[in-house]
Amino acid sequence: MQATLLSLLGLALFGALHGQEEVTVQPDFQQEKFTGKWYSIGLASNSRWFKEKKQVLKMCTTVVAPAADGNLNVTSTYPKFDRCEKRNSLFLKTDQPGRFSYTSPRWGSQHDIRVVETNYNEYALLYTKKFKGTDTFIMVTLYGRTTELNPELQEKFTQFSLAQGLPEDTILLLPKTGKNKP
Repeated sequence: MQATLLSLLGLALFGALHGQEEVTVQPDFQQEKFTGKWYSIGLASNSRWFKEKKQVLKMCTTVVAPAADGNLNVTSTYPKFDRCEKRNSLFLKTDQPGRFSYTSPRWGSQHDIRVVETNYNEYALLYTKKFKGTDTFIMVTLYGRTTELNPELQEKFTQFSLAQGLPEDTILLLPKTGKNKP
């Protein structure tokens, strides 16, 4: 009886793991074309932080620049109250072009970042899986080279977020601030 129960549990676990599809990266990712200035157009996440802050989040700018050894320096500027706050991150390249890792020095969380799709001159869709202790969170980001993206790209972002299991109320198109300039 116990062996049967363990076999069923093992089978269920295998089925659950097998059912999770791997999020792929942009085919033939060209990192040099990905560098430059981006605007965060949309965010979707199942993290507690995002759920608590989503009402006050606004569009920010992110500058992606090449770093040593093929890594990326990522600097995001966020509007916070009456000033702007900058966050610097170092995305470490992996063996798979378009996939990076990042460890938050402040929180100790591990991030698996994938550029899912981009045409480099208009938009980029990123998928991030964050690990902290026993918790795992997902974030989907829609970047644009300008503060405006066509509705089809916004819908693509929404559908991709839903396909990752994120509920509709965790998908946000970020409002612009007076500081956002294309």
